[in-house]
Amino acid sequence: MDITLLIKAAIMGIVEGLTEFLPISSTGHLILVGSLLGFTDEKAKVFDIAIQTGAIFAVILVYWQKIRETLVLLPTDKKAQQFALNVFIAFIPAVILGLLLGKAIKANLFTPIVVASTFIVGGFIILWAEKRQQSAVRVETVDDMSTLDAIKVGLVQCLALVPGTSRSGATIIGGMLLGLSRKAATDFSFFLAMPTLIGAGVYSLYKERHVLAVGDIPMFAVGLLFSFVSAWLCVRWLLHYISTNNFVPFAWYRIVFGIIVLVTAYTGWVKWAA
Repeated sequence: MDITLLIKAAIMGIVEGLTEFLPISSTGHLILVGSLLGFTDEKAKVFDIAIQTGAIFAVILVYWQKIRETLVLLPTDKKAQQFALNVFIAFIPAVILGLLLGKAIKANLFTPIVVASTFIVGGFIILWAEKRQQSAVRVETVDDMSTLDAIKVGLVQCLALVPGTSRSGATIIGGMLLGLSRKAATDFSFFLAMPTLIGAGVYSLYKERHVLAVGDIPMFAVGLLFSFVSAWLCVRWLLHYISTNNFVPFAWYRIVFGIIVLVTAYTGWVKWAA
């Protein structure tokens, strides 16, 4: 058993769990941290996607009451049916574009320079969204969302196919710009993450199964465990945070971090791997 590899898996799991549901891009952070750790081969790319499932289990645990209630009421309650339909509809656009463009995106855009650039652009978009959002709220909770709202959020989620954009950032900030309250946008982003990330993880494992071996199980198990624990802590903290705060600090974090990566890459102070 390679202890060094397991330590890298634990670090990557923690990074995934802490960044998946914040508007700062988990994929971008995994690319950057993986570059620093020398964890960048084809198996590592599958690992990065697969451990998202651990983070999703944390969300399921936090939102279990709402999930259970929806499942119980689904056969008879129109509000539960509409909510389930909204999640399904919002899930579809990213699936279609992911299947069509996923290979090209991985081949050309999964680089530290692209990630740093999208970090910075996304940070300025968050600042702009926070400046204008509160005057335009028309959807207070996820149960108030219409089918059209779900379609729009689903289309916005497609922007996250570009690494560094942030899936949660695109859906939360995009939802706010579309008229959702900060809480409604955050809650719907979490619910939408469930089919999106579980589907991506299962599909990636199946498609790239030829690069995996039985000996990889400990590495994946460690990554999933640390992803689950750190995501559970992060989600609980974030739901408390948004009740009294905005996303401006995350915007400045993205901008500063992106500039640091670009400067270190340009000067050669850090050898960022492709």
